[in-house]
Amino acid sequence: MASWRDGRNEASRARLLKAVPRVFPPAVLIHALARPLVPPLPRLAVESYWRHHPVRADRLARALATRSAVPEGWRWRLATGPDDGRARSFRVPPAPFREAAHRAEPGTCCLCGQPVFRFGWHRDLWREGKPNRRARWHGCCVAAWKLWIAPAGQAKLLAKLQRRRCPATGERLLRGREVDHRVPLHQAWRRHRDLPWPDLLGFWGFPNLQAINRDAHARKSAGEAGDRARRPVGEHEVLPPSSRGGDADEATQGDVARL
Repeated sequence: MASWRDGRNEASRARLLKAVPRVFPPAVLIHALARPLVPPLPRLAVESYWRHHPVRADRLARALATRSAVPEGWRWRLATGPDDGRARSFRVPPAPFREAAHRAEPGTCCLCGQPVFRFGWHRDLWREGKPNRRARWHGCCVAAWKLWIAPAGQAKLLAKLQRRRCPATGERLLRGREVDHRVPLHQAWRRHRDLPWPDLLGFWGFPNLQAINRDAHARKSAGEAGDRARRPVGEHEVLPPSSRGGDADEATQGDVARL
């Protein structure tokens, strides 16, 4: 097995280095060459980088969204037909540029609405002056979207950011820990749907995610269900914190700024 992997990586490394242009994100190349299985193409290297850095991807995707003007007349609504491009559930993040009425043009990311450049990168490092019209997603936005619609796989990372402490009880996180939205998504839909679109995305991102022990999660969910039945629509709820994870998250913010 080791000899097969060594041979495969040698061929992939040679192919990658041949295909990489003179200008290429150095962090991505370093990451790719250090992988147990080296990605053979620059595009795959970019995908791998963001897949393995979901906190950075989430933060950058939301930052890119703040640069896009929301289409005139757009509001967060659920699907009314099979082809309108809207989500059928409030558990899926609002994405105006995926909707049929406001669909992004080729070369524009259908999630954040910003231009997509070579290899799915978010900046024109190559100074070509135009986006890649064959691309519809940034690499970071693909990773962020997967996180937002299926956060359960991030329990291990969240536990590390929380120093393996359950935020509900203060006790050590157990092996059966679960991922929870601090502010439930039904509250985002019922009470915060008129917030600016980039702010809404924070309800799905790391600012609103936590790893919590299973018993504590069950009690929290039961309390939210009762609260949902008793409290009137429109009552103010606490917004998700602007950041989480302490020093580790602050360091990530600096890393994203340098990409």
